[in-house]
Amino acid sequence: MKEDEKNLLKTIAMLSTLGLTLVFATMIGLAIGIYLDKKFNTSPWLTIIFLLIGIAAGFKGLIQTVIRQVKKENNGTGKKAS
Repeated sequence: MKEDEKNLLKTIAMLSTLGLTLVFATMIGLAIGIYLDKKFNTSPWLTIIFLLIGIAAGFKGLIQTVIRQVKKENNGTGKKAS
C-alpha cells in the first residue's frame, strides 16, 4: 500500500472516530436523562440536562482528539513538545 493511501485511511478513521464520539456521547446522555425522568417523574428536565451534558462531553472528546492529532502531526512522534 502506498504512503498516500495509508494517510488517507488514517484520516478517514480519525474522522469516523470523531463522528462516533459525538453521537455516542450525546445518545448516552439522552438515555440517562430519559431513564432518570421516568424514575423520578421529572419530565423533561433531566432529559434536557443530561442531553446537554452528553453534547458537551462529545465536543470535549472531539476537541481532545483533534488537539492530539495536531500535536502528533506537528511532532511526527505523537509526544508532547518540551
